[in-house]
Amino acid sequence: MDTSMLKGIVIGGVAAIAVAASGVTGYKVLTRPPAFADVVAVKEVTETVNTPVEHCNEAPVQKRAPTNDEHRVTGSVIGAVAGGLLGSAIGGKGATVAGAAIGGVAGHEVQRTMQEKNVVTTTETHCATVNETSQRLVGYDVTYRLDGKQDVVRMDFDPGKQIPVKDGQLVLTPPAPTTPPAQG
Repeated sequence: MDTSMLKGIVIGGVAAIAVAASGVTGYKVLTRPPAFADVVAVKEVTETVNTPVEHCNEAPVQKRAPTNDEHRVTGSVIGAVAGGLLGSAIGGKGATVAGAAIGGVAGHEVQRTMQEKNVVTTTETHCATVNETSQRLVGYDVTYRLDGKQDVVRMDFDPGKQIPVKDGQLVLTPPAPTTPPAQG
């Protein structure tokens, strides 16, 4: 065999081995599971929460003052005496009786009017329960792409641009918080 042929076989063999090795490496790269899924969209999911809250305020209230003479006897008696005296001054027994009767009714009405105008102002607390509504974050609906397929998953946190993948499954736990280095 001639040396140039031997060189050609050796170079060809080395080239074949290099091509085969690169094919195996390329195949491994192509068949290796992805480390991340690409996030396509993130949508916050909220729910409406109704919370009953009691609202109270103080309000002035006017009530008729309590009275010791509910039947207005005092006004009737004073009116009757005054009417009787006035009637007796005008005329005889009939005028005295009529004056006492009219004076009694008038005294009763005067006392009723005075009692109705006699009010006491107090403060009362008035309360009402109202529902206050608010929005509470439930999670995030995340649309992602993995191995050419698109899907949606609900997560407790916004994952950013990528979701880690381990053994072909999404890692849905939040990343551990990083603590800044201590400054001293």
